[in-house]
Amino acid sequence: MKKLILSIAAILASASMTIAFAQDDDREVKRGWSFGVLPTATFSTDNGYQAGAFGDVYYYGNGDTYPDPLHKISWEASYFTHSHRMRFYLAYDSKYLIPNMRLNASVTYVTDPLYSFWGFNGPAAVQNYDVWFNRDMTLPNGNNVNYYGMGRDMLRVLANVQGRITDNLNWAAGINFWNWKLGNMRDNGVKDDNGNKMFYDTNMTLFQQYQTLGLISDEEVNGGTTLEVNAGVVYDTRDIEAAPNHGIWAEAYLNGNVLGQRYLKACAYFRQYIALPINFIRAGQPVFAYRLAWQQTIAGETPLYMIQNIPLLVQRNMISEGFGSNGTIRGLRENRILTEGMAWVNTELRVKLVNFRLLNQYFYIAVNPFFDAGVITKQYKEAELAAAADANGKIYDARLAAIGQDTVIYDATKAGNLVYSGGIGLKIAMNQNFIVSAEYAHCFVSDLVADPWIGIGINYQF
Repeated sequence: MKKLILSIAAILASASMTIAFAQDDDREVKRGWSFGVLPTATFSTDNGYQAGAFGDVYYYGNGDTYPDPLHKISWEASYFTHSHRMRFYLAYDSKYLIPNMRLNASVTYVTDPLYSFWGFNGPAAVQNYDVWFNRDMTLPNGNNVNYYGMGRDMLRVLANVQGRITDNLNWAAGINFWNWKLGNMRDNGVKDDNGNKMFYDTNMTLFQQYQTLGLISDEEVNGGTTLEVNAGVVYDTRDIEAAPNHGIWAEAYLNGNVLGQRYLKACAYFRQYIALPINFIRAGQPVFAYRLAWQQTIAGETPLYMIQNIPLLVQRNMISEGFGSNGTIRGLRENRILTEGMAWVNTELRVKLVNFRLLNQYFYIAVNPFFDAGVITKQYKEAELAAAADANGKIYDARLAAIGQDTVIYDATKAGNLVYSGGIGLKIAMNQNFIVSAEYAHCFVSDLVADPWIGIGINYQF
């Protein structure tokens, strides 16, 4: 809650930094340039508190396209206190730079010395204990261990374009370059009672156990480079992109790697926003929003370093990966479900409670109760897992007995279980585009529960 209060205060303060090079009339219209700069006062169950800064730069021209800007530039530089993640991001988005085309481009660098690796196929990857606490657990030899830890660095450069076919229907194509470095966790920051560092026993991690079992190949264990090419169609009738009141936003496309280990994915997303005829709320009609989504590898096999990626034609957030956390099914750990195919649904009711004008900026406050659910449609490395399992589909790690844990780390009979969660969020929006978000969710599948799951960031999920 403290971080949410800081976020609210920061967005109000940032309003005073907004520069508009033309006068507004009585209508809600923005012209010229608008700058939103905030400290990264966010929090997630997986990564902890975030320190740094981020912001958006909007250019509205004469205001004819408002609330959609002519040009948008986004940036971030931040550090996370729990995972020790550092990330740097610069992005550009415009529907007007190139006539009749939309361009979305970005550069991202992320370093994760304590990245979470939970295993494959979600519910089947049995969780023995919570990574939030196990940094303080010690082995009989006195070494500290994070069983679910590994190291990861990522560089991503992407560019996507869309062009008009007919009204509301666009073709889309893009190219994404990735470079990954994987390995053992590199965080030695835990100290004992005397203030001395306690080093991790890297031979104890699940990441290394998967290598021993042959579930992670020598070709992918250290990372690699990919060059993805995507192509498809986009149908879009939204009235406002950041938080639509009505309309449909649907995408269908293929996404394949042409460099290194080859694979081809099919992706389909359907989102609809329905204004409900409830007129007694002065801030506006509530909106029922839902998303139906499906992603699956249809040829080849995705390498470990790309399996968590969720391909998108337009990035709404800096990172789009993993089934779980803010991007897909809330209430789960980040990247908790690593699989070749997944279908999921998100539903939420968006209710604006109040809107107001402050420091020449337009604000509203809203709540969004939600429900998410998903199911695996194609398992990852099913043959390798079956070869390592016993007759009952279970895989064991006897090393866990040394710290008094259940030794089952995989149960194939659970791979097809439905995953579902629910919760509620609070939104504070400036000029209908810059949206600060706080959400709480609870997963109703006991093996995957991540209570307390809290996410504080920006934007609606979809």
